Amino acid sequence: MPDTPAPGHTAPAAPRRTLRLGVAGPVGTGKSSLIATLCRELSADFAMAVVTNDIYTDEDARFLRSAGVLDADRIRAVETGACPHTAIRDDITANLDAVEDLEADFAPLDIVLVESGGDNLTATFSPALIDAQIFCLDVAGGGDVARKGGPGIGRADVLVVNKADLAPYVGVDVGQMVADAEKARDGRPVLAVARDDAASVARLCDWVRGVLDGHRAGTHVPQDPGPMAPHGHGPGDAGHGHGH
Repeated sequence: MPDTPAPGHTAPAAPRRTLRLGVAGPVGTGKSSLIATLCRELSADFAMAVVTNDIYTDEDARFLRSAGVLDADRIRAVETGACPHTAIRDDITANLDAVEDLEADFAPLDIVLVESGGDNLTATFSPALIDAQIFCLDVAGGGDVARKGGPGIGRADVLVVNKADLAPYVGVDVGQMVADAEKARDGRPVLAVARDDAASVARLCDWVRGVLDGHRAGTHVPQDPGPMAPHGHGPGDAGHGHGH
């Protein structure tokens, strides 16, 4: 028979589950900078930690530590040793261990950000690893990129068009790029962001707060954007897939 609290006592609250938020996107789109911005803006209100992914280095973790956005021991590096998407979708063990270690070491945490290594337009997180995911593009990658679609662009919880302030220097119409992205995403949210534009950063932070509120209320359900598409890594590679 389950224990019943004695009169005048309440049952202990269920443990608060950390919001695990993934950040994916191609190389050079500003994922680490975006995470630094989120930590800088939100860490005064929420307990946060970060897991980074690189193939053979801890470069992204060292960048975040040097930026001073969180205590250094709240930032853990995973060296995947393989395609970045392998560790965020196919065999999530190393990332899951890092997340759970942070949750145990710094309980209770509100948000753990998991940064994928730079990958292609189809990279997505397993919903067994994260609760919501940001997919990051940047204007310097070309205004047509958002039209190319793929699981990350099409079905991540939010698409960030990053480095929007560089648009005049690379000949990109940010408004058109956002409109193309919105069409590719069937109305799912798209945010144009520049780290020095306070209004755009505030919109991104408000999105994170909204997801956290839904997560705590039990109304946010992690979605699976879909498996990796078959792809190649160079001459002689006929292509391979990692989805299940």
